Amino acid sequence: MEVVKEIKNGKNFYPLAISETINHHYKKMQHQTTYKWLLLLLGLPVHLIVALLYFLRGKTNHSLEVQHQVQRQLLENGYKEKLRERFKEQLSRKHAFFQQEVSHATTEKIVEAWSEESYRKILLERTNELLEQRGKRKTTYVEFFSSQINNPFFLAVTLIPGLLMYVLIFLYSNAYMKYIAERLVMSFFVIIGVAFFVFTIMYLSPFNPAANILGEAATREQIASFNQLYGLDQSYFVQLWNAIQGIVTFDLGRSFTGNEDVASSIIRRFPVTMILAVISLLMAIMIAIPIGIISATRPNSFFDYTFMFIALIGLSIPNFWQGLIFILNFSIKLQWLPATFSPHNWLSIIMPAVVLGTALTASIARMTRSSTLEIINEDYMITAKAKGLNKHQVLWKHGVGNAMIPIITVIGLLFGGMLGGAAVTEKVFNINGIGSYIVDKQFIPDIPSVMGGVVYIAITISLVNLLIDILYAFFDPRIRSKMKQY
Repeated sequence: MEVVKEIKNGKNFYPLAISETINHHYKKMQHQTTYKWLLLLLGLPVHLIVALLYFLRGKTNHSLEVQHQVQRQLLENGYKEKLRERFKEQLSRKHAFFQQEVSHATTEKIVEAWSEESYRKILLERTNELLEQRGKRKTTYVEFFSSQINNPFFLAVTLIPGLLMYVLIFLYSNAYMKYIAERLVMSFFVIIGVAFFVFTIMYLSPFNPAANILGEAATREQIASFNQLYGLDQSYFVQLWNAIQGIVTFDLGRSFTGNEDVASSIIRRFPVTMILAVISLLMAIMIAIPIGIISATRPNSFFDYTFMFIALIGLSIPNFWQGLIFILNFSIKLQWLPATFSPHNWLSIIMPAVVLGTALTASIARMTRSSTLEIINEDYMITAKAKGLNKHQVLWKHGVGNAMIPIITVIGLLFGGMLGGAAVTEKVFNINGIGSYIVDKQFIPDIPSVMGGVVYIAITISLVNLLIDILYAFFDPRIRSKMKQY
């Protein structure tokens, strides 16, 4: 630990210090099962060599060392000479009792054989006892591997074959990098889980893609040929594996309708939905958070009732109705804004963004009000006021930061819903985005297209959730301290 602290302070930055740091984090990772197995898999070439050394060391040198140690102790205590004297006395008594006359040479020979046999048995028993006792404190493989890491030469030799393992240890040593990496791994499994459920639901769907696309006049041979062309005649598990494999390799295949590349189609449509969602989100944040804070600082006032009433209306208005009303008034009657979306006219994004962001603004405003109102009445806020800080300082220095945690959570959840729920708004304003694309394809069902669209949305939502987790640590020092503890 002292070496680690010195490295953090910029001192003693030598290969030995680096080895000590890696060893320190390696031992910590052994207490977590997931990281323990990851270290073993990523550093498998290194572990195979070290395990062989550990096995040979444990089978040969260890037992011989203990045996030599016991033998030295017995010789120092004169145990063998004591055995000889005891056996010689026993043999003399036996001969005297039976009145036997035995030569001195024969007696010495018998005594030497008895003492040697007994000495070997005692040596073996003592060695085994000591080995069993040390077996409870026997050097484990982790301790042996850890001792090897402490050697800078070992670290240099194993750097290339164990590069992935050392990269993992480096990520673990940095609390923020570890935090981000863990959530990226979790996001990967979430995306695979989403792909599994979406594919399973569409596979069990009663719709027949071949019949829907080819029409009622299609023959059995045409339907069979269509199914064979797109692999729909294969088993469930084969199709599922192909779909997941395509997601991992970003090769989503070709759509059933139009025979167009799914990845290219999604890449063309996804930015439109993303831009629409981001503009709506920024509009909602800039309007809702100030309104929510003002309402919380003036509870039960005219401003509070007015803002919350407008927010309630915003939550109650359906998107499609609001969009049609906007088109009727601002496009047809007033002719201020275009009725349909055009990528070359930035004015055409205003109405869709406002329609999509209305419910989001209302939700964030209400959450900001309730969260800020709860924080204002906390004991530490009252204490800050008692110390002489004015209301403005107390609110912005101690209140808003703590109130942002539930607000960030709501923003993340609603943003994910916007990506998937933008289909209605896109249909109203004729926006060729990912939402309307999935809606058009799911009734066929065009499995590659729907899978691609849903997976891209799942990836985006996972990245947004990762950003939210990072913002948690930014706003809440308690989360930062917990991150550094693990």
